[in-house]
Amino acid sequence: MSSEPDDPVLSSPLYRGLVDELLRMRRRRNHVDDGAILEASAFAILWLFDDGRARTLRELADELCLEQSTVNRQVNAAIKHGYLERFEVAGQVSRLHRPTAAGRSAFEHDGARRARRLEAVFADLAPGTPEGLLRELKAYNDAYDRVAEGEL
Repeated sequence: MSSEPDDPVLSSPLYRGLVDELLRMRRRRNHVDDGAILEASAFAILWLFDDGRARTLRELADELCLEQSTVNRQVNAAIKHGYLERFEVAGQVSRLHRPTAAGRSAFEHDGARRARRLEAVFADLAPGTPEGLLRELKAYNDAYDRVAEGEL
């Protein structure tokens, strides 16, 4: 992509609109409603554990696409609040992390709240459907990954 000011892509209302909408979505990623129990970072971490697999800090950092120091701070805060626990596994250098019963309960509570908000958003989504949005977002992310991998 050219960085020249007269580049038609940069001045395109379509591309400016797309970037504006993607930025709006990005700003919402840390939104926490008043009835939520968890901070956004704790919810994101607990989301990863929904598959039932314990993880190291490195695995969490990789999956969240964050620096390990940031994830370490977030995990320590979640441990302090009783949402996660750290444990050792014989023969493994790195300690693993998993949700506590309180963490699972808070995640289920906040997940249900988020699901109800999405249901309300989808009820107001016109024209369009949640299935159509999922299909288009997946296609976008798959194409983006292919282009990004080609740049390496």
